[in-house]
Amino acid sequence: MGVPLTAVTDQIAREQRVRQYYQRVDAHDLTGLLDLFASDAVYHRPGYAPLVGRESLKRFYGEERAIREGSHSVSAAVLDGDRAAVHGEFHGVLKDGRAVSLRFADFFVFNDQGFFQRRDTFFFAPMV
Repeated sequence: MGVPLTAVTDQIAREQRVRQYYQRVDAHDLTGLLDLFASDAVYHRPGYAPLVGRESLKRFYGEERAIREGSHSVSAAVLDGDRAAVHGEFHGVLKDGRAVSLRFADFFVFNDQGFFQRRDTFFFAPMV
């Protein structure tokens, strides 16, 4: 027996939402970006306390984020039910003018309405 059509449709919509996330970040579309997240979403990012709720996300993306500009390229997106794992590269410029190129891994959890409920980011950079 095959996978129900609604499950396939949900997976396609979730993958589109994940890809829209990176497009909107790169385009500095703060309103569109925030529309992808649940109102009580939690974002975990190295070097920051957990960002909880859209207001925290708005402050982070609008003011606190160390990146001035750049672009993401997704090399893999794997979806399993209400979860997505993404691997990719980012190339850009920090607010202090330094160029940055790095690989990243993101993990998303969707709520029942298809919004991001949780996001965890990891960077491939020397730490220890």
